[in-house]
Amino acid sequence: MKILFLGFGNVARRLAAIVTDEGWPSRRGTFPVEVVGLFTASRGSLAGAVDLARARAELEATGRFDARHPLRTDMTPLEASRNLDYDVLVELSPLAIEARGEPAVSHIASALARGRHVVTANKGPVAFAYRKLAALAETQGVRFLFESSVMDGAPLFNMARVALRGCRVEAFAGILNGTTNAILCHMERGGSLEEGIAAAQAAGIAEADPSHDVDGWDGAAKTAALANVLMEADVTPFDVERRGIGSVSVGEVRRALAAGRRLKLVCRACRREGAIQTSVAVEEVAADDPFSLVDAYGAILRIETDLMHPLVLTQEGPEVMDTAYGVLNDLMEIAGTAERKGEEP
Repeated sequence: MKILFLGFGNVARRLAAIVTDEGWPSRRGTFPVEVVGLFTASRGSLAGAVDLARARAELEATGRFDARHPLRTDMTPLEASRNLDYDVLVELSPLAIEARGEPAVSHIASALARGRHVVTANKGPVAFAYRKLAALAETQGVRFLFESSVMDGAPLFNMARVALRGCRVEAFAGILNGTTNAILCHMERGGSLEEGIAAAQAAGIAEADPSHDVDGWDGAAKTAALANVLMEADVTPFDVERRGIGSVSVGEVRRALAAGRRLKLVCRACRREGAIQTSVAVEEVAADDPFSLVDAYGAILRIETDLMHPLVLTQEGPEVMDTAYGVLNDLMEIAGTAERKGEEP
């Protein structure tokens, strides 16, 4: 499988550690990997036969690719997606709300238009351009997979695609942003909002600019992505009614606790009068509600369908490994599809 990496941050490097581990070839579902390009936003880019283990070690040791590296290139990621010879584009750039998912949307569209498979952990393309990209993938007969875009690699989209065939999703609700949940938990213990943010940053979970989490934009992007994929909606994060945790006081948190409830940032979507309504808002959750059991960086999703009673998927303390595995699982799905068709992966 020839892979082009666009983005080589924590998730990509953890994925690289998995597939270059000596035990990997003996594992079930294995497939040979050849990296033909590795592009970063500010640490340099490589094009050619990339030694993945060496590239990972170099980035972790020095923070960038040496300008004298024999594979160093000035090609842009978009040019790479249009011109390099690869089977799968692994797009791992960060979420870009203000740019409406760009440049990831253009990278993915370019690859799909060439008849290349795409795997991404970036929720932006799914939140802003799912219909366009899914239609392009179908037309070209390739896969567009994004398991790690919501709930860090938990088999959410796989479950919906395979185990809920024939069901119509009527509604969903979830705690999908671990950073805000951890901050609210910190406030329950008496800390301030600012202290909770600092603790999340120190743990490497929150960004230096935590506004996407605190203001609810990350939750809005995940809500839009889920609504588009599970409910055939056509919404963007800007269509999601949104209230983050920025205005929540310690007093509110403590009053909820005293009443036997917890404050949680809940993402919702439901069908109502022929339309799909979406929201992200702080809600009081009863002590006997499964949502109340979600601590720290955990996540939970409740799905209601027309043919089954509600299903609840929970995840305890996901880390970078979970996200990397979701990407790997998508790659194994593509390899398995090719094998079933009798093709090279």
